[in-house]
Amino acid sequence: MDSDFAFKELKVWQMSIDFADIILDLVENLNSSFKHYRLVEQIEASSVSISSNIAEGKGRESKKEYIRFLYIARGSLYESISILTLFEKRKWITKEVLEKLEKMGIEIASMLKGLIKAIARTL
Repeated sequence: MDSDFAFKELKVWQMSIDFADIILDLVENLNSSFKHYRLVEQIEASSVSISSNIAEGKGRESKKEYIRFLYIARGSLYESISILTLFEKRKWITKEVLEKLEKMGIEIASMLKGLIKAIARTL
């Protein structure tokens, strides 16, 4: 029987949750004497938006809508990496932290691409 929350079984959703969890831990310990609250809010929102859009898309009525939400999730991932790059440039996070998160991001992006292709083949 299909779960009402079948998105939770998707590896890409699980990894996106882990990514957001790492980001939330990171911003709680930012290496900045002056907190740029808007940037902190933006990275929190964009990182959480990845898994949220995967879940929301899965709950939509059509496969086309689902694909649209997967593209939105990918955009949120790219936004997150962009902000993290700025954080590293300002020395708020280390290059190693950025590289770890970029590696996760590449894996998430690859899984999103695969899921989009798989759904598109069934249209």
